[in-house]
Amino acid sequence: MQEEVLGGCQASDVFKVKNDRGLHTRPATEIVKCAARFKSNIRLIHKKNEVNAKSILGVLMLAASKGTRIKIEAIGVDAEEAVSSLVELANKKFNIEY
Repeated sequence: MQEEVLGGCQASDVFKVKNDRGLHTRPATEIVKCAARFKSNIRLIHKKNEVNAKSILGVLMLAASKGTRIKIEAIGVDAEEAVSSLVELANKKFNIEY
């Protein structure tokens, strides 16, 4: 979903954590690396927690286990691309093989 906002676009989507071990350090690092490539402000939301997707500690604070649904919200010039890249990364289990 995308809409125009002041200073760029706003986009959001939801992904499901597919990794057996949830969002531990390695997948959290992959999220941060992916998010850092974009200029947009990217937030991850789970329950009452809302964190910066470019912060390793923030992502780890979500304490997301397998099956957890996490909402992504991005605002900025490349918001739609940022959201789709993070969803694709999640669908690839954050490029981690156990």
